[in-house]
Amino acid sequence: MSRLSLFNSPLFLGFDQFERAVDRIAKNAADSYPPYNVEQVAENRLLITVAVAGFGADDLQVQLEDNQLVVRGRQSDETDRVYLHRGIATRQFQRSFVLAEGIEVTGAKLDNGLLSIDLERPMVEPQVRTIEISSSGGAESRTIEAKVRSAAGRKAR
Repeated sequence: MSRLSLFNSPLFLGFDQFERAVDRIAKNAADSYPPYNVEQVAENRLLITVAVAGFGADDLQVQLEDNQLVVRGRQSDETDRVYLHRGIATRQFQRSFVLAEGIEVTGAKLDNGLLSIDLERPMVEPQVRTIEISSSGGAESRTIEAKVRSAAGRKAR
């Protein structure tokens, strides 16, 4: 069964990257392993906590791919263990989070089976820039500039 795309219309040219992002989000929503929390810990800080019981720091990988935070887990097989019951899921996984523009990953920590990833949106200081205005008549603009300078020189005296 083919999937009907919302962006198939010729009126939506160039939206294929957006469509891929929507597909990734839908795919991630369908997969529930491993469970995770997203908390707002301050006005500009978030904390993602992923439950990765049984995984060590060497078994996990956290990467930024474009605007996505990707967490991967893969354990090496231990053939020397014999399980009578294996209830702790240790299958490989990939969990992706689409990040808004400007969000930065500031750190990751593994503690007691929980992988915590700190995110921050830095406060952007407004920048004021003065843009020089030039006119098409080069001689006219130099004359105006000279008059302004000479007037400023007279005021300083």
